[in-house]
Amino acid sequence: MISADTMRTVVGIVGNVIALGLFFSPLPTFIRIWKKKSVEEFSVIPYVATLLNCMLWMLYGLPIVHPNSTLVLTINCAGTAIEICYVILYLIFSDGPKRLKALLLFFGDLAFVAVVAIIVLIFFHTHDRRSLIVGILCVIFCIIMYLAPLSVMKMVIQTKSVEYMPLSISVASFLNGLCWTIYALIRFDLYITIPNGLGLLFSITQLILHALYYKSTRRQIAERKLKGEVGLTDVVIDDSTKESSIISSQKNEATTNNE
Repeated sequence: MISADTMRTVVGIVGNVIALGLFFSPLPTFIRIWKKKSVEEFSVIPYVATLLNCMLWMLYGLPIVHPNSTLVLTINCAGTAIEICYVILYLIFSDGPKRLKALLLFFGDLAFVAVVAIIVLIFFHTHDRRSLIVGILCVIFCIIMYLAPLSVMKMVIQTKSVEYMPLSISVASFLNGLCWTIYALIRFDLYITIPNGLGLLFSITQLILHALYYKSTRRQIAERKLKGEVGLTDVVIDDSTKESSIISSQKNEATTNNE
């Protein structure tokens, strides 16, 4: 019979692979930024928010904070490195207020995590107390990160269109939430269970919305193409990748961009 620890390790490894895919999902955006040498209208907030989340979970996974969390530590070390690369690229290709904002948020992340680490390691001397403090912070910031898609989901319901909610990311979020929820339940870890359980529920809701509105989305896009009409922004869905790219529209013509 497979032991609980072995099963937990296997699930954690699968979760690492899926989470790594999620971390790399913004790569097409940064390839576009690299080619155009400009961040255009992209915001740095999702990347600094994910960076903060990864650094806190990395702190949580340290043996001196929460032992036996190697897989939590490894994936969040990787996530931290990837998100730092994204932020650096954003800084390189931004200027003016955007660069200043990105710098302030980036150093704010580093300072916040450094202060938390110093306080926890100096003033708390047991694994339970350290896990409690860092775990609560991880739950709070992870829930905030998971709440971000709610505005997109509201827009999907209002427009009956999933144009702005790529299916690939919803599926990856579902698998990621499922793996890490199972991982946390095998050897119960409240701090991992809460945010990933909520993330799992949000991703299931997104998949339900895809099932409800996918056909109406395709119909709306087809109708706009036939009429040669687009709104302020138009979105092309590539069936092979299910990725969305926003295209600036002109008054009398529609441009289709298949990247």
